[in-house]
Amino acid sequence: MLTVEEVPFRVPVTGVFDLHSVPARDTRDVVEAYLDEAHRLGLTAIRLIHGRGIGRQREVVRAVLAAKPFVLQFSDAPPEAGGWGATVATLQPPRSKVDS
Repeated sequence: MLTVEEVPFRVPVTGVFDLHSVPARDTRDVVEAYLDEAHRLGLTAIRLIHGRGIGRQREVVRAVLAAKPFVLQFSDAPPEAGGWGATVATLQPPRSKVDS
């Protein structure tokens, strides 16, 4: 029997993902899964809110973004969207089956 903490639940994937509730130990896996799903869904502009803190979560987010071949670019969010407490990224649209 699973405990309440172990029961998986689906999180809707949108263009904004707030990582404040994600434990640091899970950041890499969660961001990788989010990026793969965002790309699969055809999102091309995303914002990951990691907070300012000491920068550890920001480093992990950016390392994951840099490793994904479909990430075209990423940078700090504009000041009105979180500044250096968030990272915005542009994703390449997924290839359609017709393109393959």
